[in-house]
Amino acid sequence: MASSSHAELLEQLKTQLAAPLFAMVSGKLNAYESNLQNAEMMIQALKERLRLERIAKYGPGSEKLTNQQLELLELEPGVSNLEVAAEGEREALPPTPDKKKRKHPGRQTLPADLPRVERVIACTSEQCVCGGCGQSTRVIGYEESEQLDVEPMKYFVLVTKREKRACKCCEERGVLAAPLPARIIEKSLASDQVIIDAIISKYGDHCPLYRLA
Repeated sequence: MASSSHAELLEQLKTQLAAPLFAMVSGKLNAYESNLQNAEMMIQALKERLRLERIAKYGPGSEKLTNQQLELLELEPGVSNLEVAAEGEREALPPTPDKKKRKHPGRQTLPADLPRVERVIACTSEQCVCGGCGQSTRVIGYEESEQLDVEPMKYFVLVTKREKRACKCCEERGVLAAPLPARIIEKSLASDQVIIDAIISKYGDHCPLYRLA
């Protein structure tokens, strides 16, 4: 999923940025992703090294202990080898159940005082015809979503309204909604243009090649 989002972001930037700036930004993004992978590998290596050091400290009997049991031994000074061996013969404790997830408080709303600009997305031609009887479907409402959008030096809320269609003759076929366009970050309150402008402002203002493009 992360690789897919990374590729989609690069495709968006490629259409928005001049070639020299795109090369610089894409290189930095690839470097960040590579650094993250290296950091994860280093963390795993350090965890394994710490486990080996603890086994060397508490003796061969501690090899059967889990990392959690070894951590507990660190909190008990003066533990004997016999106690460590006895602990290793005990059955591993069952995994603790996940904490009950808190109910999501709901999606945040954008400020009401910002101007709204509506964009209506029509259903596809296939959705405009009932698959049961062949009659034209009719618009019965819209599914609305809001993202913070931007024009140069001006912010506004882009209201996306997707057509919802249904057939009067075939109610059992349900409701069809116009497909939602692909976005850089799904369900984000910021539109693609806001994200792209943020990246451009971060790198473009310091790049003489971009200012000359």
